[in-house]
Amino acid sequence: MKFLFLIFLYSIFLSSCVKNNPDPAWIEVNKWTLESNPNAMYEEGELSQNITDACVFVDEKMMGIFEVPFKIPVLKSGGVNIKIYPVIRNNGISASKKIYPFLSYHQINTDIIQNKTLTINPKTHYNSNVKFWIEDFEDATIKIENDPISKVQIHSGDDPAVLKYGNFYGRVTLNASDSLWFGYTNGHLLLPKGGKEVYLEIDYYNTNSLTTGLIAETSLDSKNNINIQLNKQDISTIQWKKIYIDLKELVSYSASAEYFEISFQALYEAGLPQTDIYLDNIKLVYN
Repeated sequence: MKFLFLIFLYSIFLSSCVKNNPDPAWIEVNKWTLESNPNAMYEEGELSQNITDACVFVDEKMMGIFEVPFKIPVLKSGGVNIKIYPVIRNNGISASKKIYPFLSYHQINTDIIQNKTLTINPKTHYNSNVKFWIEDFEDATIKIENDPISKVQIHSGDDPAVLKYGNFYGRVTLNASDSLWFGYTNGHLLLPKGGKEVYLEIDYYNTNSLTTGLIAETSLDSKNNINIQLNKQDISTIQWKKIYIDLKELVSYSASAEYFEISFQALYEAGLPQTDIYLDNIKLVYN
């Protein structure tokens, strides 16, 4: 919160400077492009992204975090070094923005000129050493198990009216009688502890809310730590969305865990005869 307040103060200061210095140079930054890393050590999966903002540095001085696309004044001219870092909405919260630790920054060395606009189309890619666990529903076997308490199961689908990525997605359909789904990943996931960054990326399209969690497993028991809820969308405006879920604290809190699983649970919400949850490009991302 303090960080956002400082950015707000800086914005006021910058606006004042522009009024007193009517001839700034301008930097215009368009939306991000996520590219494949030719030096990636691990399979990256579908390159979907929701990089909403950018953090800009000019000659190592932070200019602020801005929602893309944007245009900002710079009170200098001549040769400069510009670094633009990809910023995501942490846990889907617009007021909680964070430089995504697994993506490269965009850098250029160039000249900026008073009263002229430099336009930048920023590109980024996953860093070479980033590791992934991926469920994109393209294989014959789904890597998510349905718990015995579930009334319904997750299955793959390929309806072209919904399909956006690849050839298949995962689908869960709920109604008043088939009202509960509980599933979890079926691999013994070894995630880094000790305060290291771990994220869960999910593309989703849903008319029913879905709650995610992290199951910490030991030889004696397991604990499902309920985490972030993906709120249902109105059927009239529904679209594919992407969220970045921060798991660092939950993983570090489970210091005794031998391995982990991601959990999913949904309870039918009345209002429609049936509700649907479509999932794709589920990724665990870590180093």
